Amino acid sequence: MSAARVAICDYGVGNLRSVERALLHAGAEVVLTGDAETMRACDGVVLPGVGAFGAAADALDGAGLGEVVKDIARSGTPLLGVCLGHQLLFEHSDENGGRRGLGLLPGRIVRLGAERGKVPHMGWNQLQLTRESPLTGGVEDGAHVYFVHSYAALPDTTDAGAVVATADYGGPLVAICVRDNVWSTQFHPEKSGSTGLRIYANFVRACAREHISPRADARRGGSTPTPSFAAGVQANDSVPPGA
Repeated sequence: MSAARVAICDYGVGNLRSVERALLHAGAEVVLTGDAETMRACDGVVLPGVGAFGAAADALDGAGLGEVVKDIARSGTPLLGVCLGHQLLFEHSDENGGRRGLGLLPGRIVRLGAERGKVPHMGWNQLQLTRESPLTGGVEDGAHVYFVHSYAALPDTTDAGAVVATADYGGPLVAICVRDNVWSTQFHPEKSGSTGLRIYANFVRACAREHISPRADARRGGSTPTPSFAAGVQANDSVPPGA
């Protein structure tokens, strides 16, 4: 059986190659694309992102992909938002004077206050799992993952039912969300060693189930995206504490 095809949404914002290497390591056929129909034809989509919320939202809309991402999520296709991509999935961000997000996850993104410590929150921190989910299968409570961000969803600004894991940085912040087929991580799994690779593997596994479903075949309509292949896979970009 062929591998699940996973699109990385290329809208000019994000470290796409690191995400690509992690997905290839997880066994996916990876497509870097900004083409709507190619994205719709894939078994799963990753929405990456780095930088400012407003600039990323403008880039996504400017590429005509904001509505496409929402349509893909509503179709039941697995969608994974990473770092700023995670934030874009929410209803609203306070960054840049206040901007609307994609509204696929309920809640708001707020700036981390100075009382929490140095901002941005940068480096390794531990996950505190709050419930089981397909995205965190095989991930241990207390596992270290790598964060770089100044804004975040906080537990009291989002739907508690969507929160799968938090991290403590002068108080809790939302680290992982799962709502039906919409999944997201505030941290960078591709920089988070074996834990991050496990998360990508879990996502690819969900995409593989989509790959063999009759609904996926109907949606795909026989089109075949052209995969890209990155040479070499690095399991982690840095080393977590205690490793």
